[in-house]
Amino acid sequence: MNQHEDKKVTKISDEVIDKSTALKRVSQERLQREFDYIQAEKLLRKMLEKGLITEVEFNKIDALNRQTFSPYLAEIMP
Repeated sequence: MNQHEDKKVTKISDEVIDKSTALKRVSQERLQREFDYIQAEKLLRKMLEKGLITEVEFNKIDALNRQTFSPYLAEIMP
């Protein structure tokens, strides 16, 4: 940066911080769906490890669980 260029400083006010915090709040219902999905996934993985289901069945059931529970990051999950 050239010594003669103007530098800009942006002040972050309390108002901006409060708005971003409010947007990050998660409803109790959403948290419950996340918890339910995680529990279902753990159970499903144990079934796979014990040979009670195949990997194909695991993937199909997991996809259905994502639709049912709608976990927060479902769109980017493999």
